[in-house]
Amino acid sequence: MTNYTRIGTYIDLIFCLIILPLLIMLVPVEKWIIHHTFFMLTLIIYIYLLYFTYRKANIPGLIMQRQFGMVIVLMAILIFITWAISQIPVPKDVVTNSRLDWGIRQHMRTLSVWFFFLVVTGFSLAIELTVELFRQILSKQEIEAEKNKAELALYKAQINPHFLFNTLNALYGLVLTKSDKTESAFIQFSNILKYMYAQTTSDTIPICNEIDYIRQYVDLQSLRLNKHTHIDFHTETDDEQAQIPPMILITFVENAFKYGTSSDIDCTIYIKIAVKNGTLLFETENTVMKEKKESTPAIGIENCRKRLELLYPDRFSLTTGQENNQFKTKLTIQLL
Repeated sequence: MTNYTRIGTYIDLIFCLIILPLLIMLVPVEKWIIHHTFFMLTLIIYIYLLYFTYRKANIPGLIMQRQFGMVIVLMAILIFITWAISQIPVPKDVVTNSRLDWGIRQHMRTLSVWFFFLVVTGFSLAIELTVELFRQILSKQEIEAEKNKAELALYKAQINPHFLFNTLNALYGLVLTKSDKTESAFIQFSNILKYMYAQTTSDTIPICNEIDYIRQYVDLQSLRLNKHTHIDFHTETDDEQAQIPPMILITFVENAFKYGTSSDIDCTIYIKIAVKNGTLLFETENTVMKEKKESTPAIGIENCRKRLELLYPDRFSLTTGQENNQFKTKLTIQLL
């Protein structure tokens, strides 16, 4: 049962079991049920049928669909039935033969019928309008959620080729130099591929898994680097099961290795991942050893920023920039 259907059911129960009985008590029920039994039973059945007719017809929905003719016909039929019920004559009272007294009773009963009609009509239309608006809001949210889900799937699909391209470049360099680390590098690469295809199908994963994945990537990169590049990798978590999206951090690590390594100049790559009190803090810092040729933002970083905007709207802060030949990244995410 959908949310708006469940809410509509609760409203129906409240109206039928509480509100309508209280409204009916406004008329002299005991007297009418004894002396005007047919009229009283007809009125009670009618107001309940009237309510559920409105609920079934969904007049606000018909209006939004521009089915004005159906609305006019329905209202005309209901008004006619209400008028017919209001014209049920009051039986001649055996106690009094006063025509004036009889006319007053008939008039009061007619007013009561129309009063119930207006109350039920107003309440039903108000409820239907509220439910219809709620339905429209939920529908819009579902469409937006599906759109976001599709965009996330696209961004995740873009991440893997980007990662593979950079990693294969590193492996290619080891093969060309006939490094004795090539075999170890391929084993590391195999482990990383297992992670990619086993974990990235999930929306979120424990932070410990992501840290282990990044550590394997760092180890893989270390195999192709010499003593001139120092890697400073720090992790600190108070909740290893804290959930984060898979491969949300690797883009920045890749960027640090891509532009912050050198084979003949001493340089340092600093990486920090910390989770404390439901907040993820991720930082990277590297000496700029290679200048980016393009003036446009890196695809990987922009991709990651879009994922963060979809997953953590107003709950993350991402700053990237160069200061004194040092490129720094700082990402903060409120996970809870």
